Amino acid sequence: MVSLGYGKFARADRIYALVPLDPKDRGEGRRTYVHVDDMGEPIIASRSERAILADVEAALTEAAGIPRRRRRAGAKGQEKLL
Repeated sequence: MVSLGYGKFARADRIYALVPLDPKDRGEGRRTYVHVDDMGEPIIASRSERAILADVEAALTEAAGIPRRRRRAGAKGQEKLL
């Protein structure tokens, strides 16, 4: 299950499209349209499409039994501080 914000959830494997709202249409917790299988209208989420997509990817990766990737210590081209 992926949180869409304000108590709304959707199954990760049922989400097929994320559409960010235009800045003029945002407000009152409106950020992204989430299209879910077998639903005629998209759900309006209060989270960004990037945040939702990251959660969908993590949920599907976990369900597939794929080990999580380790993050690199620093960005490419940056030296380590410590």
